[in-house]
Amino acid sequence: MEFEAPLTEIIQQTHDVKSFRFERPDDFGYKAGQYFFVSIPVNGEVQRKPFTISSSPTENGFLEFTKKLTGHEFSNKLDSMDVGDVVVINGPYGRFTFEGEFDKIALISGGIGITPLVSICRYCSDTRSGTDIIILSSNKTAEDIAFRDELGEMENKNANLKVVHTLTRAGDDWLGCTGRICDTIIMDYIPDLMERVIYVCGPSAMMKATEELLLNMGVPKKQIKKEAFVGL
Repeated sequence: MEFEAPLTEIIQQTHDVKSFRFERPDDFGYKAGQYFFVSIPVNGEVQRKPFTISSSPTENGFLEFTKKLTGHEFSNKLDSMDVGDVVVINGPYGRFTFEGEFDKIALISGGIGITPLVSICRYCSDTRSGTDIIILSSNKTAEDIAFRDELGEMENKNANLKVVHTLTRAGDDWLGCTGRICDTIIMDYIPDLMERVIYVCGPSAMMKATEELLLNMGVPKKQIKKEAFVGL
């Protein structure tokens, strides 16, 4: 489905991450974890880029994607947009989805790769699916954690959701987990790993390293779902 969508709200998630919300057509359906293409004019020509949908299918009033502002021309054009500006959206696409089909899942993200996993968490919380979820999110610093407050609120309201943040460049005031995602961190926070379907999303290098780590830990390949996240 392709349609024009007016921008309705911009949310500053971190110092360099923003969420963009658009009007959602009544007949636009999608699954948590999917993506769409966004087309905007950049320097006189239309450019089209894929973005994971960070909103949940349960949120009827809007569609949302979340972008790290990288300084590239497409990113800069998005950053300069105002409420009321119109983009063209085409989608949905992708099989990195969750519809409640598994009783226990683990969500592992690196940086802005958290966006489809936020969609899944929102979906499970809104539908009260009862799915047992552990989300393990890696960032450089506490200031880089997108959706930190919202995930904390969802964790407080959803007894089946556990949120873990680990930092690779933690400040002295950080009391949580530190270090890159490794087998020790995984087993400390996801001890029943083998019982879960694991969703992994992040930069390509992080994706490759995490998949290799999980396979070396004995996780069957069929239990690992991946979505590479490429910054644009």
